[in-house]
Amino acid sequence: MEINKNKPPRLFLKFFRWFCHPELRNSIEGDLMELHSERARGMGKRTADMKFIFDVLLLFRPGIIKSVKQINTLNQSDMFANYIKIAFRILVRNKGYSFINISGLAIGMAAAMLILLWVQNEISYESFHPKADRIYKMYSRDENNGRIDVWGNTPALMAPELKQSYAEVEDAVRHRIVYFLVKVGHDHFNEMGAFADPGFLSVFGFKLLKGKTDALSNDFGAVLSKKLAIKLFGTIECLGKTVMVNDTDNFTVTGVLDDLPLNTEFEFEYLLPWNYVTRLGWDRGQTWAYTNAATYVLLKEASSPGAFDSKMTGIVKNHIKEGDGSTREVLAHPLTKTHLYSKAENGKLTGGKIETVRLFSVIAGLIILIACINFMNLSTARSEKRAREVGVRKIVGAYKSSLITQFISESILLVTIAFVVALALVQLSLGLFTQIVGAPLHIQFTNAQFWLYAIGLIIFTGLLAGSYPAFYLSSSRPIKVLKGTYKKINALVTPRKVLVVAQFTFAIVLSICAIMVQRQIQFAQDRDSGYNKSNIAYNFMQGEIPTHYDLIKNELLARGAAVSVTRTYSPITRIWNTINELTWQGSGESDRKTNFLLYGADADMTKTFGMRVKLGRDIDIKTFPTDTAAVILNEAAVDIMRLKDPIGEIIKDSNGTSWHVVGVVKDFIIESPYERISPMIINGWRDRYGVVNFRLNPANDQVKNLAETEKVFKKYNPEYPFEYFFAEEYYNRKFGNEKQTGTLASLFAGLTIVISCLGLFGLAAYMAESRTKEVGVRKVLGASTTTIATLLSKDFLKLVIISILVASPLAWLVVSNWLKSFNYRAPISVWIFVESGLVAIIIALLTVSAQAVKAAAANPVVSLKSE
Repeated sequence: MEINKNKPPRLFLKFFRWFCHPELRNSIEGDLMELHSERARGMGKRTADMKFIFDVLLLFRPGIIKSVKQINTLNQSDMFANYIKIAFRILVRNKGYSFINISGLAIGMAAAMLILLWVQNEISYESFHPKADRIYKMYSRDENNGRIDVWGNTPALMAPELKQSYAEVEDAVRHRIVYFLVKVGHDHFNEMGAFADPGFLSVFGFKLLKGKTDALSNDFGAVLSKKLAIKLFGTIECLGKTVMVNDTDNFTVTGVLDDLPLNTEFEFEYLLPWNYVTRLGWDRGQTWAYTNAATYVLLKEASSPGAFDSKMTGIVKNHIKEGDGSTREVLAHPLTKTHLYSKAENGKLTGGKIETVRLFSVIAGLIILIACINFMNLSTARSEKRAREVGVRKIVGAYKSSLITQFISESILLVTIAFVVALALVQLSLGLFTQIVGAPLHIQFTNAQFWLYAIGLIIFTGLLAGSYPAFYLSSSRPIKVLKGTYKKINALVTPRKVLVVAQFTFAIVLSICAIMVQRQIQFAQDRDSGYNKSNIAYNFMQGEIPTHYDLIKNELLARGAAVSVTRTYSPITRIWNTINELTWQGSGESDRKTNFLLYGADADMTKTFGMRVKLGRDIDIKTFPTDTAAVILNEAAVDIMRLKDPIGEIIKDSNGTSWHVVGVVKDFIIESPYERISPMIINGWRDRYGVVNFRLNPANDQVKNLAETEKVFKKYNPEYPFEYFFAEEYYNRKFGNEKQTGTLASLFAGLTIVISCLGLFGLAAYMAESRTKEVGVRKVLGASTTTIATLLSKDFLKLVIISILVASPLAWLVVSNWLKSFNYRAPISVWIFVESGLVAIIIALLTVSAQAVKAAAANPVVSLKSE
């Protein structure tokens, strides 16, 4: 006891050990301790302590103090090791708390990484071209039915003039998709290709495996993809070999391209010289009014894109003084933005996929924030236990900055562990996620940039999650802590409650949005399409099909494979042409600007598609030869033309061609199911049919029907493979983008709820643990298990209800703003908010009640035995 009584002041002894040079420390410390002991015996403990302090302060001088470099090096290394050691001990000691924190952070970081991988893929489109920053795609812009439309085709005549007459242009190239039969010996494939100008491969950065960038300069040269070259020749070593195109023309292989990367909008398996368009006669009658080519411009390095855009805006109007195209403008759009910015608003490309990318980027950030809120809440909830540790540290001389550093270090360590778990989760889920987004995503572990971003994510998340607990805990006052008066348990508003409300608010908002996206999709799917999609298949009219169409139709019906057959200009799910500058009796000058969808059909169109004829009859060129000049209108066309008795009405185009109306059909959806149905004219173009449509016999097995159909097509068109497409499948693809958004929103809404519930579970468990004595007293005084469970649960339930009240108007704003982009949109029902709120309450109750009931059912003797 005497020894303990004569110990010097601990704080100043530690201070001495810290500043004293290591080589002098032992001898000086021994002298100080011996001197203090003698003084304590002769003068008393207080006087000895005062003299000890004075001696220590006198020793704080050069010669005894170790160098600053030594202090910093030893101090920092020791402190860092100490922080890590303490952090690991805390993690191991509080396994449940650590599991909840690591799980929440890992799920949040994994979700954010998946989103960011998808976002990175979306924003990387076309960026692989070396000259991408100087390449611009030309778009046409014109007024259409009272709105300004923008589309990605321009006149084929424009590219040569841009190259010749505009000094800013280094090169201008055209691109036009085409389907041809490609044949080598007995191997033939019906593949998508494209016409392109000679400079196409110099402008763009598609990787050439064989040949040079001038491969398209040869009028009889063809460039193949690696995939098609192997199909045709079994190797990419095929330069100089001959391939037959369109079953009539021979081309020499002048180049082989590597298969196109997945982050490009271009699709083709071969390239043919643009001059082939002329040889085919497809450019006869070509004018500046026809927008049938995609045009790309490579600007010179010193050129100003803005100045060039302003300069060439009126290039079409300069060539068309009146009629169709006389008001049309052209705008230049950066190549790297064509994927993300494809939606026009007021004549400018400002929206599109970029809106979804921005939305999910925000969601990724908020998911990380929710996971961090879990850490903050659980750290501050445990503040009573950690506060005693902080109080003792402060009393022995710890600075606030060192405490903050310790807590931040603990946070970063925990986030690092969570990141490793998150990487494993991402790798496990990438397969499923790539199916959802339709893009093969992967983590580039060998890329230094990835690890740089990973370290940044860890530090950012660690600081975000650990900053509030660090400042909160380090600000505690030692006197209050050690007296037990540190916490204010019953405060009406606390940061922890605010964070829980914020957490559940976001989860509920995202849940409501996910439900509304699904409602909008279902609303559009339930919309009457105007025709019967079931069992409709089609085949493109290639090779000998146009010549033998009547024989094919008759044999399909005779074999019982189909119950009806018709030919049309395009598939029933797509529109390939539009027309304006039309006049009719009673039309005015403003009506000439009305844009009509232009469709072509022959006999049995309404029967094959299951359309409803409102007035008149179907077009039938065989029975009525004059039907080559006949048209059918849809209801929207009748309305916009203000026709009271449309049958027999004469319609004229800008070339003076006259058509007579023979029928009216009920409106049917050929464009987007989310938009208003546009006015349509259906005529009988004998030489412009592109598709054979057949309704398969529902009385037979579909496989049998298709087998019989293939026999017929092979009989009359043996050189071409039989390829068929189902109208219903392609109609359903119109919902693809919204379905993807809905699936992603549902997925991440579910994850946010899981993360929020993990945090809520941890808080409930800790609150139940901290109130064990209170629960014991209440049970002794007669409170039932139900009463106590309700008492422990109601505080959390109040927070969830507040979250619902905050989330509902926010979700309404988000949903209503999103729905504005659709003309045909589902109503926002109040029941969506009620259902989402009830689900949130039920999930929260299930999460909290387990801990509440467990605490309420505990034996009070155990919690009160020490009292």
